[in-house]
Amino acid sequence: MNELLAARSLTTLPVVTLGGDAVAQIKDTVFDSAAGRITGFTLSGRGLLSGPLKQSLPWSGVHALGPYAVMVRDALALEDTSVVVARREAQQGRVLHAKVLTDEGAEVGTVLDVIVEGGPSGRVVGFRIAAGRALVRGSRRRRHRVYVPRGETLAVSGRALVIPADATRFVADDLPAFAARVGAFRAGREGTAP
Repeated sequence: MNELLAARSLTTLPVVTLGGDAVAQIKDTVFDSAAGRITGFTLSGRGLLSGPLKQSLPWSGVHALGPYAVMVRDALALEDTSVVVARREAQQGRVLHAKVLTDEGAEVGTVLDVIVEGGPSGRVVGFRIAAGRALVRGSRRRRHRVYVPRGETLAVSGRALVIPADATRFVADDLPAFAARVGAFRAGREGTAP
């Protein structure tokens, strides 16, 4: 598995061509919540006072996604913003701040961030959530933040995100530990498949 990255950490990353030219920076991440994949990025110009660009970067134009840059073959990978943000899957609802429910009906928290796999896949592997009492026991004053795998039976309405109940057995407190938990979750799901 490639390195895991929080979608919020992608904001302001430079978009760099394989020739070494920085052509833009990431403004927002757009993804298809039902398919669990990034569909692209909206962009802004390089520099502190630069505004949004009229061009965006569809996922098909991404060569690789890393912790320090989004790599593209060349500036021709950028397309009109409407191509990325007008897609039906990009408008299916927001995930950030949605309630997280299990498919058994338990409310386990609220989405804080989306965790994606680096490299060429763009796959959403999980979420960082403010865990509710049903997931993490402890003080009500201290909101515990954990990472939980996405699962394959994801449903998103804009107000709620539904994950498999068994995903709650694979939570982690930090991103490095979460990579191993995602691997264990996937291995467990594959071992129980019919």
